[in-house]
Amino acid sequence: MHVLGLRARDFRNLERADVAVGEGITVVHGPNGAGKTNLLEALYFGCTARSCRTSTERELVRFGTGVARVEVDVEADDGKHLLEVGLEPGMPKRVRVDGAALDGPAGSDVRPLVSVFMPDRLDLVKGAPALRRAHLDQVVAALWPARAATRAAYSRALAQRNALIARIRAGQAARALLDQWDAELARAGAALVANRVEVCRLVAPRFAERAGELGLPDEAELSYRPRSASGDADGLRQELAERRDEDLARGFTAHGPHRDDLRLAHAGRSLRSYGSQGQQRLGLLALLFAERDVLLESLGRPPLMLLDDVMSELDAARRERLVDLLAGGGQALITTTDLDHVPGTDATSIAVMGGNLVSEPVG
Repeated sequence: MHVLGLRARDFRNLERADVAVGEGITVVHGPNGAGKTNLLEALYFGCTARSCRTSTERELVRFGTGVARVEVDVEADDGKHLLEVGLEPGMPKRVRVDGAALDGPAGSDVRPLVSVFMPDRLDLVKGAPALRRAHLDQVVAALWPARAATRAAYSRALAQRNALIARIRAGQAARALLDQWDAELARAGAALVANRVEVCRLVAPRFAERAGELGLPDEAELSYRPRSASGDADGLRQELAERRDEDLARGFTAHGPHRDDLRLAHAGRSLRSYGSQGQQRLGLLALLFAERDVLLESLGRPPLMLLDDVMSELDAARRERLVDLLAGGGQALITTTDLDHVPGTDATSIAVMGGNLVSEPVG
């Protein structure tokens, strides 16, 4: 899967953008506030029909206009395809692939995989466990699309169990009815944990390797931390039954894989709790590159890497290491205020100034 180009209309501050995407590294450069990050977000939006920055999608429509539109040209083994996403606040998004309406690009085989680094995404390292769980489940879905249904099944069972707990507390349902939902939640939960553990098993060795290459001086570790001490559905069901009184007192289900965490560590210490800002940035980059390695090995295609302001806090040696890793395969877009911050590479360059873009070769 190869991204050929992007067209965006009235997306954030981009009135009209029409740019080609290089086969390897594309450098998006310009002053702060010019719209570099918006260009990366537009490309992500065109590929996924979601924003990588906000859940308030009306923010994506350029001020003073009513509709934003993004088109992405991609090339797959069977030829070229067109992804289109239109957004009008208050209306359902209009998503098309080759002119045919879809519920979302996720339902299409021609959707590129996309991996994003933005300064705000450091919350993936230092934020709440829910962010890391969601990210891990996205990697599961990318590797094994059919397994995405497991997360959905677990979420439905959890919602039903919590709703039943509320009815029991209100005297509207019998406590024994929890038996059915304990079994259903345990079945989906055990499968969900197994998927996450398998992803971690694949990614962890690569994470340690990439962290060292990017400059973390001590050993880096990635591990899945489940709440449940059991490895199967029967054990999880029993744990839920044992905690039933506590759940009824709290009013919700407090045990299960919806409380698990993904631990990123350096020198045996949690990057979330003890890592410096620089170490957390390197840890996040190492995670994204490790996932790229696994996706390439498993699927034969790496994700498109979108790296926003990634060079500004790296020294010259780490910048070179990062470029070397990017040159190892696949496409990448990097934003920077200074072209000299992306060393030693021939690339496509996109200059951004006040929402206006110009593509030009650099070499």
